[in-house]
Amino acid sequence: MRKFGIVVVIFCLSISVASAQRLMLDKIVAVVGSNIILKSDIELAYSNNLANGMAPNPDVKCQIAVNLISQKLLAAQAIIDSIEVKDDEVDNEVDRRMRSSIQRAGGEDKLEQFLGRSVIQYKDEIRPDIKELLIAERMRAKITEKITTSPQDVQKFFKAINKDSIPTINKEVEVGEIQFDPKLTKDEKAFYRKKAEDLLDRVKKGEDFGNLATAYSQDGSAQQGGDLGFGDRSSYVKEFSAAAFKLKAGELSPVFETDFGFHFLQVIERRGEQIHVRHILITPIITQESLDRAKMKADTVYGLLGKAKKGADVFSSAASFYSDNKETKYNGGMILNQDNVQVRSTLIPTDRLDPQIALVVDTMKVGEFSKPVLMTDNTGKKSYKILYLKTVVDAHKANLTQDFPKIKEAASEAKISKTVSEWFEKKRKETYIKIDPEYQSCPQLKGWSTPVTTAQVNP
Repeated sequence: MRKFGIVVVIFCLSISVASAQRLMLDKIVAVVGSNIILKSDIELAYSNNLANGMAPNPDVKCQIAVNLISQKLLAAQAIIDSIEVKDDEVDNEVDRRMRSSIQRAGGEDKLEQFLGRSVIQYKDEIRPDIKELLIAERMRAKITEKITTSPQDVQKFFKAINKDSIPTINKEVEVGEIQFDPKLTKDEKAFYRKKAEDLLDRVKKGEDFGNLATAYSQDGSAQQGGDLGFGDRSSYVKEFSAAAFKLKAGELSPVFETDFGFHFLQVIERRGEQIHVRHILITPIITQESLDRAKMKADTVYGLLGKAKKGADVFSSAASFYSDNKETKYNGGMILNQDNVQVRSTLIPTDRLDPQIALVVDTMKVGEFSKPVLMTDNTGKKSYKILYLKTVVDAHKANLTQDFPKIKEAASEAKISKTVSEWFEKKRKETYIKIDPEYQSCPQLKGWSTPVTTAQVNP
């Protein structure tokens, strides 16, 4: 880790940490100003890492201790700087984490068995920790908000790299797609709309919404009785938001359609621009006939591309007109690098491509269009795609000409890391920090304890 390894890691609180519940008798691992860190806090985070697939490694506990001390320092400064998070932001994050935990557990009942207490009780327990995490994140963002990286900074950063340490950039490609989703006709959809409307009638006649959602709804929220927690307008697709934000607490919507299927919802609570809803979703089953229609359309568009002059402009126009993929159709059909979405890079390392796409692209030449290929996404949804190989950049040693955006990103990260490390270096000298002997041997915490003779308690 860089210098003190200061990276404020947000450790999710999840289902697999029941064995690490706080004990009545606990041990104080560190005192940071007027705050304490318990051994159970560290065990909690470590257990969660194991649950998320990390190999057992007790040495990781040292880094966890660093992260928690760092979080306390950030949160303390946030109070001084009047940095706050709203209650609804905390509620949203708690709800998001709990939905994820319930899904991994296989249901709310199983989660409560793991936790040894109710979900409501557990949410109340973790809420203060989540609030502190969010405040620490916001404080860290404030520390780094004015950092900029000029072209001169990038050049200086790159020149400082030892020639033997210049990394090799893996082979990258730019790939476009035109996606053709199978679509049901109005008559084919009628069965599923009626099924949703029948369930809505049952709710109106007094049957329990949550029980019906658990039994019939066809998305991950079914296990929570259809509960989606709090969200704002941007949390949902536009049709869902339009239906939800018309209603008052307790009201039911009519059945409406989105790309996911047929829904109806109930508003549980409203807090300004935040809304707490539950819903029931009925997802139509795609038929072979609808797949055949998608294939026919894809073949027609492929034929039109074959008659046109090949090139990015032709493909871009076809994608914007024909593609059913809303994420790529307005980007000229080009697939974004999901590891670097903020930069909106379309160069993707071949080992990070969807294996289905990589298999097709590997046989193509630059500038070629593929024939329509049937593909399945990670949700099981099938569609036909025409692919376009725009660019191939072979593996090479990093250089400023080809890789300026990547080098700039690395230079920016280095500046941010240095700024944060310097902040912590100063702050830890100003704050009373006491570390238990068990953790004083951690290399990352060497020198962090305040000498007794110069201790200055920072209340």
